[in-house]
Amino acid sequence: MRGTQEAPIAQEPPWPGDGRLDAVLAELAGRPALVPVAEAERLTRRLAEVAEGRAHLVQAGDCVELFDEVSPAATRRKVAQLTGFAETFEAHTGLPTVTVGRLGGQFAKPRSKPVERRVDVVPGSGVTRVSWLPVYRGEAVNDREPSEGARTADPARLLRAYDKAAEIHAAIPAGSDVFTSHEALLLGYERALVRRHGPEGVAYSASAHLLWIGDRTRAPRGPHLDFAASVANPVAVKLGPSAHPADVRALVDLLDPLRTPGRLTLITRLGAAHVHAALPGLLAAAASHPVIWLCDPMHANTFVSGCGRKTRAVDTMLAEVDGFVRVLRAHGTHPGGLHLEVTPDQVTECVPTAAAAEHGFDAESYRTGCDPRLSRTQAAAFVARAAAGFAGVTEHVRSGVLPG
Repeated sequence: MRGTQEAPIAQEPPWPGDGRLDAVLAELAGRPALVPVAEAERLTRRLAEVAEGRAHLVQAGDCVELFDEVSPAATRRKVAQLTGFAETFEAHTGLPTVTVGRLGGQFAKPRSKPVERRVDVVPGSGVTRVSWLPVYRGEAVNDREPSEGARTADPARLLRAYDKAAEIHAAIPAGSDVFTSHEALLLGYERALVRRHGPEGVAYSASAHLLWIGDRTRAPRGPHLDFAASVANPVAVKLGPSAHPADVRALVDLLDPLRTPGRLTLITRLGAAHVHAALPGLLAAAASHPVIWLCDPMHANTFVSGCGRKTRAVDTMLAEVDGFVRVLRAHGTHPGGLHLEVTPDQVTECVPTAAAAEHGFDAESYRTGCDPRLSRTQAAAFVARAAAGFAGVTEHVRSGVLPG
């Protein structure tokens, strides 16, 4: 597929050209909305409080959701974890906290390369065999199994992604006040789930309360940003180390032309080593808009351990949170909150310090579909330490190391 722009859509999977994708998207266009317009509008009002410095936002959940892990019980556990984060933030800061899950649609992932190298030993021979496979792009596109057939992009998976998202939305307990979000990566899917509302036919995404545009797809005037500009939901954009102030000026003007509090969130993922130098220029570029500033301390602090697994060091991530809060406060800007990859399960995917990564990982407790997540105990301690920093007690953020 191609967007309204001349350039191909970034991160678009290699869908088969046999018409199946068009048929799937046509079916999705006729399915019920996953998110009512009124709920998306309510989230915008809640986020306006964050933009105005009267509340905080915690956005958290799985790196990538997996079809076989979707169940009412799993959804309730994730919602309970998010609610606990909000309670922790409120206890430390005295301000209400909005909770948004990476939940109910996070079934696709951007990847740095289209293929991955596999090295296998032929059974009984000791011979090493090297092969190349299409990269895993999330359950909405292909399967994690390392075979050519499983890694072939399958449009039918988009229908299953919709069905699983519907299950999750239905299982979120009434009154929990947890909203849903995911990365707006697969534009065919997202466009098929746009619904018109009201006499003026205002476009809303019906796939989630909030959508974000990733760091790899935020090209100025690119199709992903154009899509975000076309819907009235609250939206967010991730800003990595390559983000330039000119890019930020362009995207805030595009996505928030009316300067509406709660409309736009900017999620920085700069890395602990770069946050102090890079963030001031980005703040200045968006200063004329009432944006929410959120810290994602995970993505720019990922590294590969000696045993070959991706991981993240908690002490480094806390250092980025500390730098984020300090820079925003120094510039008279409200630190809006956190964006985290977490699980309510007791996994071992992140480590206390970089040195701890050399001890290796138990395969049974490293279960993420893509990137490493904070475990239940790590996440609870991390949020408590970070919340103290958002409350102005930054020495609590800096001191000590959280459990592994």
